[in-house]
Amino acid sequence: MSRDPLPRLQMRGIRKTFGSTIALGRVDLEILPGEVHALVGENGAGKSTLMKVLSGAHSPDEGEMFFNGEPYRPRNPLEARARGVGMIYQELSIAPHLTVEENIVLGMEPVMGPFIDRKEMRRRALEALARFEHPDLRPDMRAGDLSVSAQQLIEIGRSLAMGCKVLVFDEPTSSLAQKDIERLFLLIDRLREQGISIIYISHFLEEVKRLASRLTVLRDGSVVGTLDVASASTDEIVSLMVGRSVEDLYPRTARTPGETILEIRKLAGASKPVSADLSLRRGEVIGIAGLVGSGRTEFLRALFGLDRVRSGEIVMAGKPGNASPRERWRQGMGMLSENRKEEGLALNLSIADNVTLTCLERFGSAGTVSPTKQQAATQSWIDRLGIKCQGPTQKIGSLSGGNQQKAAFARLLEHDVDILLLDEPTRGIDIAAKARIYEAINEAVTDPKRPRAVILISSYLPELFGTCDRIAVMSQGRLTRAVPVGNLTPEDVMRVATGKADDLPGSSS
Repeated sequence: MSRDPLPRLQMRGIRKTFGSTIALGRVDLEILPGEVHALVGENGAGKSTLMKVLSGAHSPDEGEMFFNGEPYRPRNPLEARARGVGMIYQELSIAPHLTVEENIVLGMEPVMGPFIDRKEMRRRALEALARFEHPDLRPDMRAGDLSVSAQQLIEIGRSLAMGCKVLVFDEPTSSLAQKDIERLFLLIDRLREQGISIIYISHFLEEVKRLASRLTVLRDGSVVGTLDVASASTDEIVSLMVGRSVEDLYPRTARTPGETILEIRKLAGASKPVSADLSLRRGEVIGIAGLVGSGRTEFLRALFGLDRVRSGEIVMAGKPGNASPRERWRQGMGMLSENRKEEGLALNLSIADNVTLTCLERFGSAGTVSPTKQQAATQSWIDRLGIKCQGPTQKIGSLSGGNQQKAAFARLLEHDVDILLLDEPTRGIDIAAKARIYEAINEAVTDPKRPRAVILISSYLPELFGTCDRIAVMSQGRLTRAVPVGNLTPEDVMRVATGKADDLPGSSS
């Protein structure tokens, strides 16, 4: 008769507080040998704190841990790695001026007398790299010259060189291209087959479904469920994460599209789009689907005046003509970039400065700005959008990604635009933050006093089908007709996006 394997890692009753805040409330977690175990939950659920306890960065207030059945309580991350637990953080800790092999043995350099044993260093590095089947990564390469995905392999190699049997991956795909993501997944599969245990943290449930055999859901510092991935539905996982049913994730109150507010005719950009026709009405959300590189972002940038328009016509509120971003703001159009850190936010400024940046004239006179008025206006959006922060004066760069995105979205609402151009507005943020943005979109287009209109780009089809009234597809720079969501299936959209069909079925309303 077979016996259940001894857990490689056990965390029992882990409690951690910061002042009066309970970050972890007696959390239990068990990881088996050779298992990929996903840890999911919204930002602030306690995932990072739990992993910092595991890695020795935090000491638990209560509870106990066991590694291969032996008591485990590391005093710092180096001791945790020496005991067998390695962390692969979203923000990599690579010494760019050192070589691959020097990075792999960093902090545990082999010595021969007073000197570093270069031969042994090379042997250890080659042994670690051999597990990757990545022949283009050589020990003598300078780390700073390598891609993000290759630097990530160095981090993994460092933990393997120390003999780690548990690796924690914290949002590892956030900065990777699709081909590098697939290579990472194959590597994780290989490590699992070699008996390494993986704790995988991600907001992307598709990744969790692809990699993990079990998952644990944290909410408000407590475990609310541990599930077998094969039998768990996405709806069940989401419901545990946010504490409400999936039906409530995409709110859709009654919408009555009004007059046409934007007409786009045969629009062509400098390179993309090649050709785009679209009619947008007040009180509706039009989704733009398509693969990365299809021209979706270039389409919005051309509309907003960020990219040159080669030909075609844009008619906004009955007035034709191209315009600069400044003029678009004045006309009542606002854009939320997919690259919020470089294009959407001034990270060194406060939340209040970011929210009011495009309409500062409202908050003073004669070239002055009243901080009191700025902060009062911002506080109302903090309350309405549930932005978790210390207050309007906090630097926006110190917020989580989801809260930064809500603040960037608040800028469009504070400016009181009629048309919201949203490029991947929920990318890289947790499900609870996504739910609040979906609510804000619905509230904007159903405002009884003045319904707004939205063009939404998303790579996540459930988001488009749950949020939008009509969907168009961008394929190789060409935009299809916008078709009512009820006339479409995800398969219809993907056939056009991948070039297997030229147009969507159904008819535009």
